[in-house]
Amino acid sequence: MSNLLTREEYEAIARDLVLPTQAFIDGRFRAAQSGKTFRTLNPANGAVLADIAACGAGDVDLAVASARAAFDDERWSKLRPTERKDVLLRLCELMARDADELAVMESLDSGKTIFDCASIDVPETIHCLKWHAELIDKIYDQVAPASDGHIAMVVREPVGVVGLVLPWNFPLLMLAWKIGPALAAGCSVVLKPATETSLTALRVAQLAHEAGVPAGVLNIVTGSGANVGEPLGRHPDVDMVSFTGSTVTGRRFLHYSADSNLKEVVLEMGGKNPCIVMDDAEELDAVAAHVVNGAFWNMGENCSAASRLIVHKDIKDALLEKVMAQAREWKVGDPLDPSVRVGALVSKAHFDKVCGYIAKAGQGEILMGGRDIGGAFVEPTIVDVGSNDSVLAREEIFGPVLSVITVSSFDEAIAVANDTEYGLAASLFTANGKRAIRGARALRAGTVTVNSFGEGDISTPFGGYKQSGFGGRDNSIHAHDQYTQLKTIWLDLSGGTAAGDE
Repeated sequence: MSNLLTREEYEAIARDLVLPTQAFIDGRFRAAQSGKTFRTLNPANGAVLADIAACGAGDVDLAVASARAAFDDERWSKLRPTERKDVLLRLCELMARDADELAVMESLDSGKTIFDCASIDVPETIHCLKWHAELIDKIYDQVAPASDGHIAMVVREPVGVVGLVLPWNFPLLMLAWKIGPALAAGCSVVLKPATETSLTALRVAQLAHEAGVPAGVLNIVTGSGANVGEPLGRHPDVDMVSFTGSTVTGRRFLHYSADSNLKEVVLEMGGKNPCIVMDDAEELDAVAAHVVNGAFWNMGENCSAASRLIVHKDIKDALLEKVMAQAREWKVGDPLDPSVRVGALVSKAHFDKVCGYIAKAGQGEILMGGRDIGGAFVEPTIVDVGSNDSVLAREEIFGPVLSVITVSSFDEAIAVANDTEYGLAASLFTANGKRAIRGARALRAGTVTVNSFGEGDISTPFGGYKQSGFGGRDNSIHAHDQYTQLKTIWLDLSGGTAAGDE
């Protein structure tokens, strides 16, 4: 990915884009069997982008049958590992070729800033796919310590047909987090993108086919949760489902599995993530930069957003002064302007939801932001909620809203941080090494960062405790576990001959 282009260059790319509008099943684009479509809008200005195929249960059946046929005839699953790797690396090359177009398409469809799409999302998507591709021929099976008269092999096999259900906040990156290990393992895929953000998934499927992924191995079925997500979750010929999204919807997939074929389910769900800043934290300017990035990156539409600032009373005023000063530098506006850091929320409905939360804060509690600036844009907002009992501190807002909670001690900070139904991510700022380790161990979250905000990288597992996660992890070598089955092969070397084996 080259350096950022100008606003005018991105606008020119946007004018020339040819947007995919049909589902991608068995290696080609298809209209929904019903002929129905749904409209996708540019959330930044309300303009119509395209009318997308509104698929239903019949289309899901067709995609699953295509994926099953591809899996059963082993056109992908039994390719040599190096051959699968080469195909996925070719996909990465094609995505790098079209990186600017993918970034613009992502920005138009989601409201995300071109700054983030071009400098983070698209490069990280390619890196993720490349990392899993390179891992294909580097995961070894095992030999268990059996007796001298036996050999016990433990081998991995692809789980089969997998359903992948994506959120709308990171359409490309979450696609890569799922199809990377799924395709690397040899599975066949039926993927449902969010209705708000279907375009880049369709484009990637087209590029994957061009790269050599066989027909039927990667299918994209567009449509609503009721018409596509539920039939996919209940389908008796789907072996496993991986879902990223809200906790409410994630629960449904457990019911779908229980009511159908007990397919395996992996869920990555919501978060109300704490950012603890203790009184001994060093370099408050750097701390403030992490706080601002953690709270307002991607408009706060991030399950791992550091949306609760738990700050020691002795440095609260000094830190908040720096946080607000830096947050004011995050320009709000046209997502295709590379200088903009806060774009549009994904839809008018989500904008209304976020504004509804802000309205619940008393005017004296709003330290910054909170104004109606029109359209689907919400400026970075900081609210002093007083205690962790506030609805703004307990519920996932999924917008650029930072709730501030004051504490008097380290133990109180840890207790407040853990007082949530979620457990996805947490961060802790302290100069005390012992306190850092104790805090990281005590925080009930799948990822804990010390003196920084982040999610680790592709080599570290990502997922949550409590109601933030279930059944597995994305990223790292551990992501491959959920797309494979372990098989024990027990060989008897005793020399005895069974009947019929002469």
